[in-house]
Amino acid sequence: MSALKEETLAVRISRILADRIITGEIEPGARLRQDHIAEEFGASHVPVREAFRRLEAQGLAVSEPRRGVRVASFELSKVKEVAAMRAALEVLALRHAAPNLTPAILADAEEATKAGDNSRDVRSWEAANRRFHQLIVAPCGMPRLLAAIDDLHAASACFLFAAWRSDWEARTDHDHRAILASLRKGDVEAACSTLARHVQWIGQRPVPASGGRQREAFAIVG
Repeated sequence: MSALKEETLAVRISRILADRIITGEIEPGARLRQDHIAEEFGASHVPVREAFRRLEAQGLAVSEPRRGVRVASFELSKVKEVAAMRAALEVLALRHAAPNLTPAILADAEEATKAGDNSRDVRSWEAANRRFHQLIVAPCGMPRLLAAIDDLHAASACFLFAAWRSDWEARTDHDHRAILASLRKGDVEAACSTLARHVQWIGQRPVPASGGRQREAFAIVG
């Protein structure tokens, strides 16, 4: 198999595993067994190891000495770290994107917000929310920055699904509308300030745990 094919397969494996982790099909702390995954995808260990490295870079998996690779757990400190990083990087991207934001882009972002408000499950809300954030920062023209932001969104989604896999409550996103209103007025500083506060708001709720108990789950909900 050529290096290009190995890379393509690694990307495919990491994308599928990331989706399973984000949606909770593979739970936090679960071991990712290299042999089983290689067999499932009909692959050698080379693309599987590369897929694991991609998941680690996204914050979705961790490599532990003598214990292999496991799905990352979601302590509050990790949620706060991702939220702080998102605030810093998304504000940076928005400052550079603002001069290139057209009325059409802002209209698309408003439609994404409306779709989020009308969502009846966490998966559709997360997709709409992610689209809003991608639309307003994409025109920054900084592909490495956007790739880092995408990785942070994947981690945010993982926290979100772990906490709100069921019993999602529809909500109106006033922050998104405030950001759009500021951008339309040309007040980039106000938009950046609202965005920074928005992505650092962390929700908390009890979720079922082993033994019939409950634990507190935390998630970025912006």
